[in-house]
Amino acid sequence: MSSPNLCNCENPPSLSSISSGSGSIIELGGLECYVTGPSDSRLAIILASDAYGYDAPNLSSMCLREQLKIADKVAAAGFYVVVPDFLHGEPYDPDSTERPLPVWLSRHGPDKAFEDAVRIISALRSKGISAIGAAGYCWGAKVAVDLAKSDHIQAAVLLHASLVTLDDIKEVKVSTSILGAEIDKWTPPELCKQFEEVLCSKSEIKSYVKIFPGVVHGWALRYKVEDKKAVKDAEVALQNMLDWFIEYVKVT
Repeated sequence: MSSPNLCNCENPPSLSSISSGSGSIIELGGLECYVTGPSDSRLAIILASDAYGYDAPNLSSMCLREQLKIADKVAAAGFYVVVPDFLHGEPYDPDSTERPLPVWLSRHGPDKAFEDAVRIISALRSKGISAIGAAGYCWGAKVAVDLAKSDHIQAAVLLHASLVTLDDIKEVKVSTSILGAEIDKWTPPELCKQFEEVLCSKSEIKSYVKIFPGVVHGWALRYKVEDKKAVKDAEVALQNMLDWFIEYVKVT
């Protein structure tokens, strides 16, 4: 990959920022995780961050003073939400000369995160969780789609995906929603349309593909909080994701 910036976002985070939410940090499946929501819930959602990591400003902390963080909003619907540190404390830094993208990806491939996710899912099952969904942003979308190709989860949502291929979509086994950006060199609308065609051919699962007009890659997670349209677009994406999980992550 030749791009100097995996996420190519309009508003990348400060990597020195420390976020906080109403949940807590625990170890789950051998991995540090931010968890929030009712601990006795039988429904869980795993949120896979983008390459900047789970300490992202809008993933596990408030992006507006009056707006609950994404994980807490999902938890408010009755889900036990887990945001793992799949990057093991080493988020991607586009300014790093020591770890350019190819080097960083060699250490933090989504395949490794998938293995971590499987251990987390096993730990969740041991706690009485019976239905699990997974959502992934950018780099994390590849983790989510790999889980969707397995029997480990019941539903998936991919938001401004990176690294996801048509072959990945062909192997999807569970109901999957794809939320894409109109301006996205990693997963352009044309590729999203191909994803949609493949998913629609799978009569055994439900699918939904939506392209958000006028937004750029990363819009659902990273945006300027003073931009009212950007905030609204992110809120719609969050609601779309939540609606999907409410519909397809259920105790059977």
